This record gives sequence, C-alpha cells and structure tokens, in this order.
Amino acid sequence: MIYQRRIYKIEPDQYEVFTQFFHEYILPNRLGHGARIVGRFTTLNRDEVTSIWEYDSYEDFEQIEEKLKQSELYSKAQRRRKELSPFFVEKHVDFVEATGDYHFPKHIVSVAACITNEKGEVLLVKNEHRDDTYEIPGGRMECGETLDQAVKREILEETGVEVNITGITGVYQNLTLGVVCIVFKGEYVSGELSIQPGETQEVRFEEVTETTLNNLITKEHFRVRLKDALNQNPVSLESYSVRPYQVLYRLENEEAADE
Repeated sequence: MIYQRRIYKIEPDQYEVFTQFFHEYILPNRLGHGARIVGRFTTLNRDEVTSIWEYDSYEDFEQIEEKLKQSELYSKAQRRRKELSPFFVEKHVDFVEATGDYHFPKHIVSVAACITNEKGEVLLVKNEHRDDTYEIPGGRMECGETLDQAVKREILEETGVEVNITGITGVYQNLTLGVVCIVFKGEYVSGELSIQPGETQEVRFEEVTETTLNNLITKEHFRVRLKDALNQNPVSLESYSVRPYQVLYRLENEEAADE
C-alpha cells in the first residue's frame, strides 16, 4: 500500500473556488478510476490544501493515472482551469508509506473454553495476573487468527494441552472495557497439564459441583460462563474469507445436525 500526498499552496480567497473544483472534477474522476481518498486537509488560514490518496502499489497508481487522464472529465477539468483565475500558486506531489497500524480496535475479542476430560472434569486455571479466582482458560484473539485457532492457542499457552473444540456456548460483552468474549465447549485431546510461566500459576481438572463452583470461581461473570457452557448445547461456528469466498473452518453442532 502506498499513499500519494498532493499539497497545494493557494491564495486564501481562492479556497472556495479550489474546493468546488476539487469536488466537481478531481474527486469523482479519481474515485471513479479506483483511487481511494484517505482525507483532505487545510491549514487554519486556508493557504494550503493537502489531499492524501491510497493505492495498492505504485504500478496501481500509474494505471489509474493513465486512465483518468484519458477520461472526458479530465478534459473538462483542464478546460475549466483555463477559464478560472489561477487558484493555486504552487503544487507539490510525493509518495509516502505507512510505518504501521496505529488505529485502536473498537472492540477487543477474547476467547475462552470449557474443556472436559473423559471423566467429565473441567479444565480450570489460576492466572498469574488474576490470582484471586480460578477460571476456564482463554485470552485475547490475535490478528489473522480464526476463532478456533485463537482458543486452541490460548489453552495450549496456559495449560500445555491440546484440545478439540465442539462449538460455541455463549457470547459476553463488557461495555466498560470494550471486550467481547466468545466461550466455547471442547474436549481434552493430549498433553500433560503444566504451569506456564508468565501465564498461569495453577492448572487442574476439577469435578464441578455447586460447591466447588462457588469456592473456586470467585467472580460471578466467570461462574455464569461456565454454567452456560455446561448446560447448553454448542452452536455452529464458521470462519471464512472473501474475494473469492472460501470457508477456512466450519464446525456444526452434531446434536442439531442429527435431529
């Protein structure tokens, strides 16, 4: 991705004329041929106007530039400029690249899972950064992961075991922190339980009763998630990409499929 920066030095009394010309000719011509505008900016005294355009590559820019210069709208714009008084005294055009993505996410997506073993016991952890309660393992989803990849990775990082995910049992939203938590149901597959430095200080399978639930899990919202996971059938999950459409992962609720 590259960005073209176009800076125009103008006389302040020509700002409205230049703006009208921009919206009538420049903007529709560039958008119509595939350029994407990031934004248009002016100094407070309106003696300089900057527009920033986004392109997939420099080759993409060259192709778009060639097409728009052959358009009828471009020819009209050139004729109109000759009719008007010069509305800018200097123009500077260059290209810049982004150094990173500095946008804060609107929501944080976290994942967690109720994992049971062959005895029906539930996998619980006590995190190093939250040592006043046990909880089901989980954490934040990373960019580029599917939901099932994220929850499997978090469980492995926190407990040292591999699991199989069977579906989703609940979605929970924390409006204060801007966190959406998706809770899964799954089964232990392999590996030895182990404490993971930097992640967990205790890891265990535990038979969950009303007594152990209240004694071990001290936070109400963690108890609710586990109860829901134990009492509800999982629902289907699908991860996909588009252009072209491609299913990356699909998990159907087997109980619902059998009905």
